[in-house]
Amino acid sequence: MRNCPYCKVNIAGDLVKCPLCQSKLMGTPDAPYYPKFSQQKKRSMFYKVQLFLAWTVLIIGIGLDFTVNLKLPGFTSLHWSLLLAMWLVAFEFGIMRQFKPGTGSAGKVTNLMLITLAAWCVTAYFFGFLDVTLELVIPIALTATTVACFILALIDKHGNDMAYLLSGLLLAIVPGIILFIVKETLPLAWSICLMISAVLFAGTIVFRGKAVLVELKKRFHV
Repeated sequence: MRNCPYCKVNIAGDLVKCPLCQSKLMGTPDAPYYPKFSQQKKRSMFYKVQLFLAWTVLIIGIGLDFTVNLKLPGFTSLHWSLLLAMWLVAFEFGIMRQFKPGTGSAGKVTNLMLITLAAWCVTAYFFGFLDVTLELVIPIALTATTVACFILALIDKHGNDMAYLLSGLLLAIVPGIILFIVKETLPLAWSICLMISAVLFAGTIVFRGKAVLVELKKRFHV
């Protein structure tokens, strides 16, 4: 056991410095008192490496765009590095959500999809394919996300049924109904998205009904 010659206390574990005065401890160390979180260190290093690479790409892109005046063919007035910065921010935000503790699978999948779609819509606006995005890409992406949330709802064992239920409801059913009310018609892709989402929403209630009911009572204190 190590001891502090100044505080006159014994310190268990393998600490190098005294937790009271920060002086160097004397004696031989014991077995580590606290477990080493090697997995967290690996994740932290991975995050730092990819963040450094993202900053590198962003700085080089801005340099090529604004100082070298490198433009995309056919889009000479577009500062493409700003779109690159937007995508890198969206990517970093998505990465942070994946590492954030306490976030369920439904939240991670939904947030990542919504962030990607938002960045895609901005990109589509500047490159001239926003109409295709709104009528085809978005409903297909929302359908895929709703299907993923439904599958996760069936295999989840941690009581996150409400998250999956709300993901299916808010991602496609509510936007589809609002779009139908505003336009009084729906593109084919949106119609398919709305029907699939409604079926999966009902399926979540059918297959996970008791768990959903328990979670509703718990959340609303009934």
